[in-house]
Amino acid sequence: MMFNKTNNINRANSIVMSVIMVAVMAAGGFEIFLPNNTQADFSVDNSIILASKPSAESNTIMQPKPVTAAHVVNKVRMTVTAYSSTVAQTDSTPFITASGKTVADGIVANNMLPFGTKIRIPDLYGDKVFVVQDRMNKRKGQYHLDIWMSTYNKAKNFGAEVAYIEVLQN
Repeated sequence: MMFNKTNNINRANSIVMSVIMVAVMAAGGFEIFLPNNTQADFSVDNSIILASKPSAESNTIMQPKPVTAAHVVNKVRMTVTAYSSTVAQTDSTPFITASGKTVADGIVANNMLPFGTKIRIPDLYGDKVFVVQDRMNKRKGQYHLDIWMSTYNKAKNFGAEVAYIEVLQN
């Protein structure tokens, strides 16, 4: 069997592309765009990726579904504080939010955004996603966000910050 220079280059390109794709998938969270004439086969756990030109028998080109980041629809500057499940900071049902949910990590209170709105506070929490499930006293206004915390001391130590929140598309 004879190999010419073109076959060796094509084989080397396929190997290089496979190695690059494995590295990118191992890192996670990256979008992958393949050339139109490339076919990719992904194993269930994404540990093996083979890239090659589509065969003559196949008219379809397989491309992985791109990983999509949460889409930011609005940025709003707010005062950010914290609260805990104490009657003094809430009402007579300190473990039940205004939306009827049980308090948990990631729940926030706000008077402007609808229940179920997903937000991020990148300056304080990076990519962590919070969900509006509670309300605050009306005197706090609309541009105030309260993060639920598991203890009174954590909430008190958080203090108050001014930060931009990102409202995410639901």
